[in-house]
Amino acid sequence: VQLQASGGGLVQAGGSLRLSCAASGLTFNAYAVGWFRQSPGREREFVAGISWSGISSTTYRDSVKGRFTISRDDAKNTVYLQMNSLRPEDTAVYYCAADRTRHTGVQLSRIKYDYWGQGTLVTVSS
Repeated sequence: VQLQASGGGLVQAGGSLRLSCAASGLTFNAYAVGWFRQSPGREREFVAGISWSGISSTTYRDSVKGRFTISRDDAKNTVYLQMNSLRPEDTAVYYCAADRTRHTGVQLSRIKYDYWGQGTLVTVSS
């Protein structure tokens, strides 16, 4: 199983980025996928998640609601995180992770996820 996160970069405050998480080696539509982020000196935190395709629910942390949108394209084995109206406090390394347990919703705890990508750095300048 491999998850490949990409799409990070440097953007000014108010700008947008789209992160991608491409998966291989798993039955992708059976997995929930979450995006987490970690900045220096802080714990890795949940950002957004999308359930496995049989449920199709999404969950966001409060600070990104209305700005970030998570979606999945099972034909491409890819999950996207569209990030708009970016703020300096969104600066972090963003990781995607896959959860093989078919919960009815999205898990917020990182310990619930089975596979992790390598991370992509997002830097938002003020």
